[in-house]
Amino acid sequence: MPLDDTDANRRRPAPQYNVLGGTLETCSLDPMTGFTRNGCCETGPEDVGSHTVCAEVTAEFLAFSRSQGNDLSTPRPEYGFPGLKPGDRWCLCAPRWQEAFLAGCAPRVALHATEAAALQHCALEDLQRHALG
Repeated sequence: MPLDDTDANRRRPAPQYNVLGGTLETCSLDPMTGFTRNGCCETGPEDVGSHTVCAEVTAEFLAFSRSQGNDLSTPRPEYGFPGLKPGDRWCLCAPRWQEAFLAGCAPRVALHATEAAALQHCALEDLQRHALG
């Protein structure tokens, strides 16, 4: 039996919003980022790490993340992960961004590409102070 519009609408994911209340924008397509690797910092119930902060990583942040047990610099081809270098944009776990913020090495944030769920872990004011120009 064919689906009607009502059935299709029920299966369509709800739109996600950025921390400013607008439509969530793309974070990065090169490297391809996002929990679902679609370029956006979208989230859902299966994203237990809350990969919602679109950040422009720095050498300082990459060193911090490595020291916390998450090496984002080393390529992992078996997972399709190219390894990050300073200047790359990446959907970071909001709790990791918050840890980096408290340690004084949080990277800059693309607010229009940072999903609103990040606010469960990070204060909007802190994200705004680290906003990309």
